[in-house]
Parts: sequence; structure tokens; C-alpha cells
Amino acid sequence: MAVSANRLELLQIADAVAREKSIDRQIVIAAMEDAIQKAARSRYGSETDVRAEINPRTGEIKLQRLLQVVENVENFSTEVDLVEAQRRNPAALVGDFISEPLPPIDFGRIAAQSAKQVIVQKVREAERDRQFDEFKDRTGEVVNGVVKRVEYGNVIVDLGRGEAICRRDELIPRESFRYGDRIRAIIHDVRREQRGPQVFLSRTHPLFMAKLFASEVPEIYDGIIEVKSVARDPGSRAKIAVISKDSSIDPVGACVGMRGSRVQAVVQELQGEKIDIIPWSPDPATFIVNALQPAEVAKVVLDEDAERIEVVVPDDQLSLAIGRRGQNVRLASQLTGWAIDILTEQEESERRQKEFNERTELFMTALNVDEVVGQLLATEGFSSVEELTAVERDEIAAIEGFDEETAEEIQARAHDYIDAKERELDEERIKLGVEDALRDVPGITTAMMVALGKDGVKSVEDLAGCATDDLVGWTERKNGETIRNKGSLSDLDVSRTDAEAIVMAARVAAGWIEAPVEDEEATEDEVVEEAH
Repeated sequence: MAVSANRLELLQIADAVAREKSIDRQIVIAAMEDAIQKAARSRYGSETDVRAEINPRTGEIKLQRLLQVVENVENFSTEVDLVEAQRRNPAALVGDFISEPLPPIDFGRIAAQSAKQVIVQKVREAERDRQFDEFKDRTGEVVNGVVKRVEYGNVIVDLGRGEAICRRDELIPRESFRYGDRIRAIIHDVRREQRGPQVFLSRTHPLFMAKLFASEVPEIYDGIIEVKSVARDPGSRAKIAVISKDSSIDPVGACVGMRGSRVQAVVQELQGEKIDIIPWSPDPATFIVNALQPAEVAKVVLDEDAERIEVVVPDDQLSLAIGRRGQNVRLASQLTGWAIDILTEQEESERRQKEFNERTELFMTALNVDEVVGQLLATEGFSSVEELTAVERDEIAAIEGFDEETAEEIQARAHDYIDAKERELDEERIKLGVEDALRDVPGITTAMMVALGKDGVKSVEDLAGCATDDLVGWTERKNGETIRNKGSLSDLDVSRTDAEAIVMAARVAAGWIEAPVEDEEATEDEVVEEAH
């Protein structure tokens, strides 16, 4: 069968659009079919179910009308009676659809314009879907592109198979791009938006630096050296923590390269950003000391529950440890995930002296003793009156200058002080309206009941509804800074593990959950041990 020039032209247009927009030819043909259907409905009536089909080989267009088989016809545009349907197709039943061929139509100017809009819209949607599918799984990948234009500091980049944008805040400070410049960045987000898929690039993202090192250091690419974390102050300074899985390879030396060739390649790409390469360690204290390089550290004190660390440095190292405008300690905190407090040796000594004086004053007031006795107890490491009642009397009597009688008197006074304090707390607890039943929850003390009451937790049900974070607080990072949020029991030195146990015990007491059953095997082992 000869193919008319008109039909050939239709297929050629479909091929050209598919090539230009990088979409499937069948999608373009389907868009043309939708356009023809819309034009046909305007000719035969909008309620008519018209189907158009374009032969992808010949370009021949077939128009058909679908009619539903019914007992009694009410609408001749959409329905056909059973007798007529079975005359055309003996197997037809009520509820089936049969097709009826329609004569070809000539497109008028308005119908042609409408068909063009349908095709343009369908092709645009297909192009957007193709671009989204192209980039949705490439987040975290480094791409090279050409600057297409710059709008208000935002750089529009041509990636070949689509466009991307690198916003002004994702560019390294003080760097500028012009039309035609080549740009290297990481895809950090791909979103579907009203105006089409948006691919967002970044040159300031920490992962961009990690990927640059992977391209320059074969050991990272091969997985022998692992980049554990990266902290950046874009365009100024950065810290990167690395560890080697092969003990014979120095991770820092491998990243620096011969005469610094590898790290310099990354520095040049990042507009001269200074990079500190830090050996990663599973021990937080060691890792944090490494992260604070080049400053020397004299001592560290960790608070693992709060994820805070106190770092003591020599007086002449303070400015180096903190860095210009706090940059060094801020980057070290981001790198390690710990909040870092820096003190000089003099400040730490003054703080220790202050704590010693406060403990001495506490013992003098609570136990009604003179300054010498208070100092002796503080020097021995006692930090609270409760500790004096918890130790054996011989331990107190062993302090130089004390005897058995003195130790007995000190413990008696400590018990009296604790009892008096307990009565005061209980009175305050009653005033706050905290229920007596809360005392029966394992792990709860009167001081805790007062602290909970001040936060509105006054019954077992209230406590059962709390999360662990509500009791001990939580930390969150905002803009690279660690923010500590307090909980009801934050001032009472309650660990996260203890808080979890208290909440679970409250839920058991409230009848929300059943008490956990002890492992039978473990119980049998305990019985055997006791028998022995």
C-alpha cells in the first residue's frame, strides 16, 4: 500500500520531536493520538468516546467510536442495543463495548491549534518526566556542566541532558562564573516542582569535598581508605577525617600525596580552601584531640550522656584551639558531633578551686562542722552529703585526723540532714499536687517527684506518657551548632538508661503494657549458681 506524503510527514515530525526532546517516539505518537481524539470529539460531540490510532509504520490514522452494549438505548452517541451489537459481533453481551469506525476528519484552524496545544503539553510533560527520571537517582554524584546564564547570583548550568541550578548560597564565597565557564558541583537535591523537575547543585556541601578526594586519591575510590566525616567553612577552611582499613597505608599521607599534589588539586578546585586531614579514631577523646589540631591539648573530660567534652589547653594555645572567630573549634565540633568546651589550664584550676570551696561550704552548712573538717571531706573526693551515708564508716574514719567516733557523728549528722531535706521535698511535692502513687514507680525519688511536678507530670499516667527525651533532655544541631534542650530531670544527674527504665516501669504500673518476662534460661542459671 502506498503511503501518502501527509502520513510520512506525520511520522517524520514524531521522529524529529523525539530526537530533539530526548524522549521515546511512542510518547510523541501517543500525544498526537490524544490531540486527534480531542479534535474528533469537537466534531462528533464531547460525549462521544472517540479513539484515535496512528500506525507507527505507515502513519495511517484510524478513528473509532466506542459504544456500550445495553438493553434499552438512551444515548445513541455512547450506547448500542444488544440486537444491533450481536449483529456486528455475535459474542457481544450487555455491558461490553464495541467499536464503530468513523470517517477521517479535516482539521479546521481552531481544531488544529487545539491539537497543537495538546501535543506541546504532552511532550513537555514527557520531557519533564524524562529529566526527573534521569537525575532522581544521581543525588550525591559530582557532575560537570557549562554555565548557561547567571541570574541574581544563581548559576544556571547546562548538564547536556538537562538544566540544573546552583544557588548563590551553594557557591563558594567570592567565586564568580560567567556564560560559557565550566563548573563542577555535586547534585544534592532533585525535586518535582510546578514548573518542572529542579536539579539543585552545590559546591559548599561537605560531600562535594569527600567526592573530590575520592577522584584524586585512588585508595579512597578503592575503599581502602574511608572518609568518616567532613566539616567545612566553604572557601576558608575545612577538616576531613579519614581511616585506613589497611594498617600498612597511612590515610593522612595518602590523601596529602607526593609533595601535597593530591590535596592541592582539591584545594585549587575549592578556591584555595585550607584543608586539615585528620586521622579518625573510634575513641571520642582521641578523635577530638586530633580534630583540634594544630592546637595541643593537655586534658579532656567527657560527658557521654550529653555528648559534651571539656578540653583543657595550655594558656598560650587557647587562641589556636579556638581559631579565628571560633572557626577551629566549630569545625572540630561539626566533624566529631560533640559539643566542645575549651578551657585554659588556669581557668580549669580556678574552676576546680571554686568547686572545692562550694563542696567545703556544703559540708560545713549541712553537717554543722568547721572549715577544716569540710575541707578534709572535699579533699577526699566526697561531692555530696548522700555519699557520706553510702560509704562504710571505716572509710571516713581512715581520713587523716578522723577517728571512729568522729566518723559515726558525721554519718549521723548526714542522715539527719538528708531526712530533713526529704521532709522539705515531700512538703513541696504535696503542694505541687504530685500523687503518692508516683513514689511506687521503681527508680523515682522525692526530688524527682518535685522536678516532675514543676513540669506538670503529677501522676503515673502523666509519667507513662513521657518520652525519655522529656526527662533527660536532648541535643540537636542547627546551623552547625549543637543546642542542648533540658528535660524535667536534667538537673538531677539521671542517665538516659535510668530514664528509659523509669518510663517503662510507669507504663507497666499504668497498665499500658505488661511487665517484661525474665528469660527462663537465665533464671535457671541463677538458681544453679545459688545452689553451688
